[in-house]
Amino acid sequence: MSPFEQAVMEVLESLLPGDVVTYGDVAAEAGYPGAARAVGRILATSDGDLPWWRVVTTTGRLVPGHEVEHARRLRAEGVDVVDGRVAPSQ
Repeated sequence: MSPFEQAVMEVLESLLPGDVVTYGDVAAEAGYPGAARAVGRILATSDGDLPWWRVVTTTGRLVPGHEVEHARRLRAEGVDVVDGRVAPSQ
């Protein structure tokens, strides 16, 4: 595992129920600002082992093709989801 992957995983594993962050937030917190797409790649290939549902785009959009499951998991943690996006107050 690369240092980048390890740092991203540590950030993701630190997220608590109800936390919602962007891919860019994760990259920046991991020490790699601008690596949002690489964070998405890690989540897409993680076999669901990481809390992928706590990560959204900068506009709050949920993962395309997984919106129903994404919304279900977020709502279970008390997050408002409206029309496939995390409500702006999040």
